[in-house]
Amino acid sequence: MTTPARGKPHLPLWRILEMNLGFLGLQFSFGLQQGNMAPIYSYLGASEASLPLLQLAGPMTGLLVQPIIGAMSDRTDSRWGRRTPYFLIGAVLCALGLFFMPLSSSILMAVSLMWLLDAGNNITMEPYRAYVSDRLDGSQHGLGFLTQSAFTGLAQMLAFLTPSLLVWAGMNRDWVDAHHIPYTARVAFMVGAALSLGTILWSVLRVPELPLTEAERAHIQAQPKSARATLREIWNAIREMPLAMRKLALMSLFQWYAMAAYWSYVIYTIGRSVYGTSDPASDGFRAAVLTNGEIAAFYNAVAFVAAFAMVPIARRIGAASLHALCLVLAGIGMLWLPHVTDKAMLFVPAIGVGLGWASIMGNPYVILAGSIPPERTGVYMGIFNMMIVIPMLLIAVTLPFYYGPLMGNDPRHVLTLCGVLMFCAAAAVFTARERGVAA
Repeated sequence: MTTPARGKPHLPLWRILEMNLGFLGLQFSFGLQQGNMAPIYSYLGASEASLPLLQLAGPMTGLLVQPIIGAMSDRTDSRWGRRTPYFLIGAVLCALGLFFMPLSSSILMAVSLMWLLDAGNNITMEPYRAYVSDRLDGSQHGLGFLTQSAFTGLAQMLAFLTPSLLVWAGMNRDWVDAHHIPYTARVAFMVGAALSLGTILWSVLRVPELPLTEAERAHIQAQPKSARATLREIWNAIREMPLAMRKLALMSLFQWYAMAAYWSYVIYTIGRSVYGTSDPASDGFRAAVLTNGEIAAFYNAVAFVAAFAMVPIARRIGAASLHALCLVLAGIGMLWLPHVTDKAMLFVPAIGVGLGWASIMGNPYVILAGSIPPERTGVYMGIFNMMIVIPMLLIAVTLPFYYGPLMGNDPRHVLTLCGVLMFCAAAAVFTARERGVAA
């Protein structure tokens, strides 16, 4: 391996893949949540309108945990490394949440485990983003973050597909426990628990963090470590936020509101449009859950392939222009999907969703990594995540109020709204590019 002038080793592709393998386990967990939590809540008796409120665990823990953990990891100098302690703590919590989630006997139990699971995911997530920025030379940031995007696609493809694979292997999709939760979900979540812990351990052991320089260590030791100092650092970082990051806020608002609404209501859309049912206890609804898993696995496979293809394209036309294009394609897919009545045809609009998803998980971070000071990488990655979770909080507190009056209690209209919001996100990021902020 060669070492560029700026001091960070230039890693070969296989080492970059190894360092990002932990993202496979982390995103397998997110895929399980996206594909199974709304149905689990429905099996336990929740109404469709209440789903965004029950999904508050993710955005709330992200809002509270990620900026704090990001700021703390910037100031950590331990025998295990700067970011590694947070990887390991988060992985253990995530594994516990995944293992016990399909054993839920009530909505309260499921929601409580969801908080534990999301706390673990969020403790791991932003230090992991910062780890890539810390470990790689700037010339490899695009490859590093788009590799994370590729692993996101692969992991979520596997997570969504696992229940269908179990059915294909002989498990009965209608084999459910006393609380109507399918045993296919139980097996999938337990596989996720093993993957979450195992892949993160592999990454940190095979590609350890770079040792801190004396200057970095002195800077960390000079920083106050109290809780008040950590909160003050977050506030100061927000006040001093780079312009590029500010310009991405509007884009994040639109694209993440759309994604959160899509994940919450796509199963219910497929249930009505393809299987003609809205009853969670029906065979048609369980078929819709499996069909969504197959469709989501397909669009994540598209994302996996597209993420690698985007590396040279982003270098040629710019990450912002490429992101705007992919968001438009995702919007077209979301507008189209509610009108599809044949299962096989659902895979066509899913191509656009997959291209958008690949870009969402990679290109904004390429833009961000080049605009933030290295000594504040952790806290700024955490603050950027606030731009993800705030839209998710907004959907939780707004959609239950307009789901009936404006959407007619029909999830297909929610997906139409998602498509329009993706167009708005594309316009926002394209405007930022035109102003020369997000090249």
